[in-house]
Amino acid sequence: MLVKQLGETIRKRRKELGITQPHLAELAKISTNTLYKLERGYGNPSLDVINKLIEVLGMELTIDVKKTY
Repeated sequence: MLVKQLGETIRKRRKELGITQPHLAELAKISTNTLYKLERGYGNPSLDVINKLIEVLGMELTIDVKKTY
């Protein structure tokens, strides 16, 4: 579920900035196929890939940790 939400957020931001998938992939130095899969909620992207994308998109990664006992 987390990957799907992340992918949707990245796709939304990319479109807000008017960047195509191939151009974003080039800017982030990742494959277009990797970006395609991520935006659709597939795969298991590394933190390195996520960091490259959010840096190019001017975003920040935050993690909300909830304790369950």
